[in-house]
Parts: sequence; structure tokens; C-alpha cells
Amino acid sequence: MNLHERAALAAIHAIKGVGNRSMWNLKEEFGSFQAVLNADRERLMRFKLPDEAVKAILDLPKSGDLELQLKRIDQQAVNLITFEDEDYPQLLRNISNPPYVLYTKGDIKATNHLCLAIVGSRTATPYGKMAARKFSLELAQNNAAVVSGMARGIDTEAHQGALEGSGVTIAVLGSGMDVIYPPENQRLFHKICENGLVITELPLGTAPEPGNFPARNRIISGLSRGVIVVEAMEKSGALITADFALEQGRDVFAVPGPINSKTSTGTNNLIKQGAKLITCVEDVLEEYFFHNNENEKLNLQQQKLLMLDKNEQMIVECIESQPVHFDEILAATGFEIGLLSTVLLKLEFEGIIKSLPGNSYVKIF
Repeated sequence: MNLHERAALAAIHAIKGVGNRSMWNLKEEFGSFQAVLNADRERLMRFKLPDEAVKAILDLPKSGDLELQLKRIDQQAVNLITFEDEDYPQLLRNISNPPYVLYTKGDIKATNHLCLAIVGSRTATPYGKMAARKFSLELAQNNAAVVSGMARGIDTEAHQGALEGSGVTIAVLGSGMDVIYPPENQRLFHKICENGLVITELPLGTAPEPGNFPARNRIISGLSRGVIVVEAMEKSGALITADFALEQGRDVFAVPGPINSKTSTGTNNLIKQGAKLITCVEDVLEEYFFHNNENEKLNLQQQKLLMLDKNEQMIVECIESQPVHFDEILAATGFEIGLLSTVLLKLEFEGIIKSLPGNSYVKIF
């Protein structure tokens, strides 16, 4: 695509009321976006565009600002990628209603990894935050790219976990590249640009309006081989992402949560409906890799033991192959009940210990 065509595309896409479907229809009808600029009002009205959008398109050739939007994109160090370009993400090409235009910042090659999405509640619980960060960190350590939406709660934890694991993460925005939302994630945004990819289908200046996010979710799942739902209420955006994943032929995983937690109602229902229940990263990776080598498993378990902090080590030393009651661990460590419960939960998530009936625990290896 030559420079004049890209300028025409960028200018038209920046007009309010010209969405993804309109871009596809205009391209199909006119063959190029430069040709759109030569169309008359009657022909443009066939596409059911708002009157203001039609007027803006007709005014573009005589405005003298045809290349202004492309200059703005360049000034923001943003790359404009179209469906026709070779570096357009391959998995995304195959979804229903793929974005015709993508704006990216970072390394587009991040989409060549095994991409797995982690999504969940914006009002995440400590349990959900811990689970999201754990899964993303370990996926990153296994060379998977973690995809999420950079929202508050689970999304933020997912990106942070991947970065802590020195891995690659991809953020899909529901706003323009120059409108970072939520604003407290400014620093995270820049870290992701440096260590992965930020991507949006929305032009510069687009506010994070509620209607943008369901469409954003189809891109999150579209970039990914599978979607991990950590926490989700009965009706939530994370479940919309899971629905898109099923439509797109992607895998859906769900982290089980407490039965009395509203933020786990959606995930627990997903499991009832056939999503794969996962409690450790191996549950996910076994869908994409073979894990038949017992030596590799043993090495992974030993690595986990070496990474324990002081509190975790103290608890593990109290638990052997025979069941040990919660009260015995409490007496041996001198921890507060809340702290002990939290650390036991984390160790169980790590696959180091297992809870048994009667409030007892046993060491797995």
C-alpha cells in the first residue's frame, strides 16, 4: 500500500461513525480508499453512514489536511497495519469480522508466540490477583505470550506477571493508542511497549467508551490459542471473551473459585459448561506440548521449591508425606491464621502441597 493510500485510509478511519464494518464495505465497493475520496454523496449514502461522516469524507480532498492523521500516527511512534499487510497477525485473519486496520506499538512479532489470553474481573479479589499473576508468570517462563486488555484487576495482574517472568505480553486496548486507560496504568503501558506489544483497532483520540470493549474482546481471543478466565461474575466482559473464543475455535480454561464468591460465579459456571478446570500452568501447557518426561517434571518441581520464600519454606518443612493438620502447622510456625491460610492456598496452587478432608495437608513431592 503506497503512502497516499495509507494517508487516505488513516483519514477516513479517523472520522467518527466510520467503523470496522464500514472500512471493509468501502474497500470492497471502491477498491481503494483514494477512490472513496472521489465518490459523490449519493454513492456514499448507500453505506448507511451518519450524515456527519459522509460530509467529513466529502470535505477531505479539499481540506488540505488529508495526510494530517498519518502524521499524527507517525509522531506517536505508532505503526498502522492493514489486513493486506504481511505482518498482520495470522490467527486474527481467521476470525469473524477481523479488524481491517490495526494500530500497534512495540514488536508485532510478539504475535508469533504461543499466545494465551488471561482475562477476568476488574474488581478482582486477592485470590484472583494471585492466580492471574501466578499463571501469567509461569506461562511467560514457558515462552508463551500473555494477552490481556490492560484493564484494572485481573488484566493488570496478568501483564505484570508476564513482565516479572521476563516474558512477552500483549495488551489490546478499548481506546486509541494515545488515550491510556485506566490512567494509573501509564507506566505499565510503556513497559508493555518495551517488552511486547500494544494493539488497538481504534484510531488516535478514541475515548474508552463502554461500547468499545466487547469488540476489543474479540481481538483478545482472536490473537490467542486459548483463553484463561480467572475470575468473572455471572455477567461480565470476561465471559464475552470466552464466548468469542468458543466461536473462534479457541480453547477455554477456567480457574475454580470459592462457591460463595460473586467474582467466581462466572468461572465456576464455565467449568460446568465444559471449560477445562485448571489449577496449575501444566494444565494449560499440556494442551499444546507433550509432558511425558518425568525428569522434566521433577526438575520443574525442584525449581519451584528453590523459589519459595521464608514463610513458604517454613510451612513446607512442617508438612511431609503423611497428613498434617492445620492446627499443627499453626503451632509449629507461629503464624496468624489469616497468613497461614493464604500461604497454604498459594502452595496448593503451586502444586507443592494438597489439601485433604479434615483440614489436613500433605506434601506432593
